[in-house]
Amino acid sequence: MALSGEQWTISYAGNDAVIASVGGGVRQFTVDGEHYIDGYEDDELAFGSAGHVLAPWPGRLDRGEYTFGSKTYRLPWNEPSNQCAIHGLVGWLRWQAADVSDSAVTLECALPAQPGYPFPLVLRTRWSVGPYGLRAAHMVSNVGVEPCPFGLGVHPYLRLPQGTPDTWTLRVPAKQQVVTDERMIPTGETAAAAFGEATTIGDTILDTTYGDLERGADRQARVRVTTQDNSHGVDMWVDESFGWLQLYTGDTLEAERRRRSVAVEPMTCPANAFNSGTGLVTLQPGELWSGTWGIQAHKVAGSGRT
Repeated sequence: MALSGEQWTISYAGNDAVIASVGGGVRQFTVDGEHYIDGYEDDELAFGSAGHVLAPWPGRLDRGEYTFGSKTYRLPWNEPSNQCAIHGLVGWLRWQAADVSDSAVTLECALPAQPGYPFPLVLRTRWSVGPYGLRAAHMVSNVGVEPCPFGLGVHPYLRLPQGTPDTWTLRVPAKQQVVTDERMIPTGETAAAAFGEATTIGDTILDTTYGDLERGADRQARVRVTTQDNSHGVDMWVDESFGWLQLYTGDTLEAERRRRSVAVEPMTCPANAFNSGTGLVTLQPGELWSGTWGIQAHKVAGSGRT
């Protein structure tokens, strides 16, 4: 079996995605054969958690420690350079197909109780393609007998058929960005958000969390990345379950991956939420959480699909 596990290809009118069982995420997304996420091969480890579901917490957990209720828990560091536990516990697990059709696949992962996170969860994601592009609908239930802390994120890297991030224009619909310390842990302070208006990325280094999202009449917040000539673009939209966005220009990736795409990560909470409480969801026994986001490509008239 491939390193990324079992694969499912879903298609609708030129929108095609490949979903991988390891990490339960999206490995490729193309529109009319053009790539709009920076993917990886089926027999390749996902670089930088590319496409993976991040749960039961996204981002970094300081020292891998947190207190919930009256108990303190400790998790192993999987980012030793920052002395952190990062991106949760399901990103390298195998997810199972619960339902498959030509244009959609639903994957399920049963996360067992374990040292450091003794709270069993069942996670389901329905990946689908349609006239809306790519959509991910997540459902998570607490199947234990105690309340548990919870957060979820996803880690796609957006790309465009032309240019590089240095030449692309970015708009992030946020009023604030999170201030972090030298280990990328939030300090509790915020600053005015950059890229509130469409701006060329240039040499800006992003590993930045955005909050206080601005939403349209549909209650969605929408990030937009476009080419220099505005001929191609890709949007990431999130519903109200996702109050935060992490943007990352890949400056710490291996050389062949560095600054060739922009990760736009929908998140229910910022990093270290198990300690700060910011955006943290407490799931009661039997409670179900859900959230939806998607990716949609767009082109101007004369450049192909519109």
